Amino acid sequence: MGNKLVEGLSTMTTSSLQVTPDILVLQFTIVNVFMVNTSNNENDKWVLVDTGLENSAEFILQSAEKQFGKDSRPEAIILTHGHFDHVGSVIKLTKHWDVPVYIHELELSYITGKKDYPLADPTVDNGMVAKMSTTFPHTSIDLGNHALALPSDGSIPGMPGWKWIHTPGHTEGHISLFREKDRVLIVGDAFSTVKQESLMSVLTQSEQISGPPKYLTTNWNEAKKSIKHLLDLRPLLAIPSHGQPMEGEELIRHLEMLVNDFDKIAKPKQGHFVDIQ
Repeated sequence: MGNKLVEGLSTMTTSSLQVTPDILVLQFTIVNVFMVNTSNNENDKWVLVDTGLENSAEFILQSAEKQFGKDSRPEAIILTHGHFDHVGSVIKLTKHWDVPVYIHELELSYITGKKDYPLADPTVDNGMVAKMSTTFPHTSIDLGNHALALPSDGSIPGMPGWKWIHTPGHTEGHISLFREKDRVLIVGDAFSTVKQESLMSVLTQSEQISGPPKYLTTNWNEAKKSIKHLLDLRPLLAIPSHGQPMEGEELIRHLEMLVNDFDKIAKPKQGHFVDIQ
């Protein structure tokens, strides 16, 4: 029942937001997906970052046709990590487009059928979304030969000018994406601008700086270091997987507050992931 509810919520207010001229955010309420145009004023080259839930594929395909033309396909799919709400449509989309899927080498085992994530912790802060998330499969998927490790030099295939940043904590191989020329940051789950554990916060998308989703984060020391790393980049625009984009002085102020009061703002008050290091 929980997984049907989460999937229903994800499509209830499905929309798209053109955050920059080259970045379209597909908003599924529960999670965001990103289409990045990489072709310098043309619409023939683009990359998909993350794939949402299992029922997100149709809207992604519709959006791709509308944005880039019929029969268009991305140069690649980039995954920030392998959790269910980021890889839900990846098998269907990979079969449809026949494109490579890149992920950090530490996450490869989760998308090639070799390793499973821990179950979501339903006790974290008594969050309704956390309770519903335990009904989703935590087992790995198998993309076979389509799954590839990101280049070790930080470059991202199909995304010139972008670099991947290792931001562990939420998962061991979690990444964020950064473009230095305009300091745009695609955050993934390194931090959120919504309290993802709260169903009301998710539904209203009320702006509230927070750490990574608590119910699936297993290393809080690393999570804090990752947020500090992203703060040190001094991003001008941050586009998270959970919540609304944040920019400018407001973004820096909120990130500084998150780092300085990390235990109070980000870490769960209860739950079996609290003390995992």
